[in-house]
Amino acid sequence: MPDMIQTENLRFAYPADEGAEPVYALQGVGIAIEKGTFVVILGHNGSGKSTLAKTFNAVLLPSEGAVYVEGLDTRDENQLLSVRQRVGMVFQNPDNQIVANVVEEDVAFAPENLGVPTEEIRRRVDSALKAVGMEEFVTHAPHLLSGGQKQRIAIAGVVAMEPACIVLDEATAMLDPIGRREVLATVRRLNREKGVTVILITHHMNEAEDADRVIVMSEGRPAMNGTPKEVFTQISALRSMGLTAPDTVDLLDRLQKDGFSVPLDALSVESCAEAIANALNETEREG
Repeated sequence: MPDMIQTENLRFAYPADEGAEPVYALQGVGIAIEKGTFVVILGHNGSGKSTLAKTFNAVLLPSEGAVYVEGLDTRDENQLLSVRQRVGMVFQNPDNQIVANVVEEDVAFAPENLGVPTEEIRRRVDSALKAVGMEEFVTHAPHLLSGGQKQRIAIAGVVAMEPACIVLDEATAMLDPIGRREVLATVRRLNREKGVTVILITHHMNEAEDADRVIVMSEGRPAMNGTPKEVFTQISALRSMGLTAPDTVDLLDRLQKDGFSVPLDALSVESCAEAIANALNETEREG
């Protein structure tokens, strides 16, 4: 499968104070994200995960190295519009992305600015709102919606641009558990049903259990890169980076230390419960 995004020896430094040495937030990142995949990028504050996300659609340009979006170099000013049409960004605070007083006008804003014909905009708005499960709210005022609903409208605004990839930069951080579930269900559906590449930047470990791949950032570079099972069963390595395992894996780890024969790779609540039930049954038979 071809790559949606590829970085080569990517380094990025924010501007330093006069006379000070630049501090690199990204230090030689080399990753490839395949089209149509659901990838979660994790890391503690300051690990470089959000900086990395902003390089994917040229919000930030490399200080050194390169970022390619479907082969387009983000450093090429002539390709900037094409890059941003391919990669849409959803940020932490939906209020910063909502620009209109009516939901359908907000979703139509980006296509209008891209010069999309009126009839096509109508189709895209209806399709985008349906994709995020918000078609009932087409004439509502965004400021009256819940946090999760606002974020779904922000996602619809990006979907209406019809990008091949959506990057969510801590887009669930300000939401309550219900809002987080709404947003995650939305992006998973877009990935599964429409083939949209989804890159989710988060510090919530449990949001990564259904991902195709998990990349853990630490000190400006990828420290771990693999499937959720490959990453989350390395509990000691995660803890050394100031991270915790998902709740299910943490529980299984504690049960293992108490002598129960349970696997660490039962990530979902259902598989975790089944693993514990099997272990208890085995203990009863042996007793």
